[in-house]
Amino acid sequence: MENKKLLEEFKKCSQDPSYFISRYIKVTHPVRGLVPFKLYSFQERILEELQRNRFNILRKFRQAGCTTIAAAYSLWMIIFQKHKSVVILSKGDAESTEVLDRIKLMYDELPDFLKPGIVEDNKHTLKLKTNSVIKSRPSGKQSGRSLAGSFLIIDEAAFIENIDTIWAAVYPIISTGGRAFVLSTVNGIGNWYHEVYQNSLVGENSFNAIDIRWQEHPEYSFTEGFEDLYAEMAEKGLDIHKWEQITKANMPTKQWLQEYECSFLGTGDTFVEGEILKNISLQTSEKYYTKYNNRMRVWQDPQPHYSYLISCDTSLGRDRDYSAFHIINMYNGQQVAEFYSNRTAINDFAKILFNEGTLYNIASIVCERNTIGNNLIDWLYNIYEYENLWADDKGELGFQVTAKNRESILAELEEALRTDMIKINSTRTYDELMTFIISDNGKPQAEKNHHDDLVMSLALAVHTYKNLLDSTPMEFATRLNNDESLPLPSKMYKHTVKNGFGQITEEDYKWLIK
Repeated sequence: MENKKLLEEFKKCSQDPSYFISRYIKVTHPVRGLVPFKLYSFQERILEELQRNRFNILRKFRQAGCTTIAAAYSLWMIIFQKHKSVVILSKGDAESTEVLDRIKLMYDELPDFLKPGIVEDNKHTLKLKTNSVIKSRPSGKQSGRSLAGSFLIIDEAAFIENIDTIWAAVYPIISTGGRAFVLSTVNGIGNWYHEVYQNSLVGENSFNAIDIRWQEHPEYSFTEGFEDLYAEMAEKGLDIHKWEQITKANMPTKQWLQEYECSFLGTGDTFVEGEILKNISLQTSEKYYTKYNNRMRVWQDPQPHYSYLISCDTSLGRDRDYSAFHIINMYNGQQVAEFYSNRTAINDFAKILFNEGTLYNIASIVCERNTIGNNLIDWLYNIYEYENLWADDKGELGFQVTAKNRESILAELEEALRTDMIKINSTRTYDELMTFIISDNGKPQAEKNHHDDLVMSLALAVHTYKNLLDSTPMEFATRLNNDESLPLPSKMYKHTVKNGFGQITEEDYKWLIK
């Protein structure tokens, strides 16, 4: 090209990263080798968002080329902008080195008029004569202290340990004008990436959320304008029609949801399966009223023809763990009310339980009696003389949670949720279930910085509910005032019994209805 044309082309590239990347960047494709980086429409959209917003968080599917987009955009910055510092943070050293190697390959394949010249080139750094630099670093406990830069890229953020600490350290550095691009496939719920993404959707932080779907990728689904690509794929024996079918067949459902559907539910180590959590999220209801300064939510007032169960988990009421209870309709397993507070003293909690138990037809109240739970039981039994406290097989009031029976009652909870034995109305309970995980040592517990008080009190409710259904004779009732519109409780006319051979059967007493 003539010098004038080269200058015009240089200027055009400097003003438009999409033009620069699609015209001059080359990348290594796993099938086709070294090829021009032809941008797909969703990749162009990502670049537009990066130009438009200071803070961006991307939820992506696997093999979307998003890390390559970040790498190419970083190279564009240090070529056409002076005195810029781009910092790329990756999960490990191998990943950080690999990203920088991609950038170096892109630079090497550029025509000479787009190469300012290299000042420094090593394993983790590429500095050009523009005095702009890319530093590619592995994550670590001290990473945030050395990430000063104009533009911070955090790759696969959902998989980086201590990312919350790293972000807390680096944010003051970029808060005065720097920019950030956080990108990742999803990795369950309750982690820093999940929280930042969710908060971005409701405007609770400065991040702009970017979502892409695998259906937007022309190599995964037919897209107009890519007929030559499909012909090339066909020559190599790749059938675009069967990609989704084959990929789904070759991986577990959870992995498919995580890697390609970008689904947060059940993609981590949640105790309850993702599909069950998804069903619970669809049945929760915001149609409630509150009591006790918004600490209690009520979906249904007590009905005279129903019996109720209240299960509670107790805390000290000093801003740490929460005191919680559920009120369950014994005939249909519906959660009709819920209490949740970390500022309620035990004596006040006992008074609330007494009031609500009395209101809900002298409900059966079961209290976890570990540590301070005994104090709560003492208040209910000796001070308020509540007459319907649940006792175990030994006649002791309350339920003693041990390491052994904890797993058992949690298994009962999982089964009850899976079989729709109980119906959850509360989003607070749902939120705790989403952050109740299987830890690395195999123990079900709350995610770091989250609570499990509603989960454990719900597990206690299920255990007691099943115990009472199996051991208590059912009281039968007709519809009040012969009101045919009133729904009959689903379990009202069924009773589980054991025959002489130890077999459990379920008898149906609907014939008793008059």
